[in-house]
Amino acid sequence: MESKMSKVRRTRRQFTDEFKAGAVRLVVDEQRSISSVSKSLDVHPSVLNGWVLQAQADAGKGRPGALTSTEKEELAQLRRENRTLRMERDILKKAAAFFAKEIT
Repeated sequence: MESKMSKVRRTRRQFTDEFKAGAVRLVVDEQRSISSVSKSLDVHPSVLNGWVLQAQADAGKGRPGALTSTEKEELAQLRRENRTLRMERDILKKAAAFFAKEIT
């Protein structure tokens, strides 16, 4: 017997860029509320709000300091590259220490 406290979790859904853009248009262009659009599209309001905020940032109308999608992608790529470079540096440090022991 299942307890009443157990919750059914939704599987994570993927949305196309066209779907997101259409949802944002409903909020921005047609002046519909986020809650009404989210209900009609079966999307959580916080997800839709994130799409709207990102669209505003991409259009240059976001809050100060908000990153555009392009800037977010570049930042993620630079962080991956930085992580790889740090790992390579650490390996080279260990190798140098190993060979320094071998010489002495």
